[in-house]
Amino acid sequence: MNVVNLAVDADVFTSNAYLVEGDRTVLIDPGAMPGTIDAIRDRGAALDAVVVTHQHADHVAELDSVVDAFSPDVYAYADHPRRTEALVDGDHLDIGDERFEAVHTPGHADDHLAFVSETTLFSGDVVVHDDAAFTGGSFGRTDQPGQSRSTLIESIERLLDRLPDSVEAMYAGHGGTFEGDVRSVVERALDRAKRREPKYPEE
Repeated sequence: MNVVNLAVDADVFTSNAYLVEGDRTVLIDPGAMPGTIDAIRDRGAALDAVVVTHQHADHVAELDSVVDAFSPDVYAYADHPRRTEALVDGDHLDIGDERFEAVHTPGHADDHLAFVSETTLFSGDVVVHDDAAFTGGSFGRTDQPGQSRSTLIESIERLLDRLPDSVEAMYAGHGGTFEGDVRSVVERALDRAKRREPKYPEE
């Protein structure tokens, strides 16, 4: 399974957009970079599906254009005009060469999902390795309307309960890829969230 971040050189604010190549080529979040379609075409990919971690604009702004260009299946938790497959907590789906479980992880967004296999975590914004606030384990912001730090804490705990010890790669919605002891990164993020460390001064 090969994972390519199409947004790594983006010059606009966007989430990471992961093209997962394998038996089933899947885009994890189309992001907000206008060049997403061209980046997929440049790799010669026949896109089978798009999987949405959550529907914040920086993660889905290019969804319409990607669907119009490739007509993939679209998996998401919350309703969306382009969604073809609804996902709920505990559902399984094939991404690349592996079978992943969807884990409902609200707090940053009510519709947030993370995806876990035996080797890999696509964490969206619930947990990231590095961002402007923390390195080595951070978490999605919870200072905006409709967000909840308490709910986010419960979500990170749920994610840990479902995270196999064999997971050694984490692809988050923002920041860099992490390879190594993923569990320790998630545990550090949980500890910081529980200590109510603010991500931003106004939180």
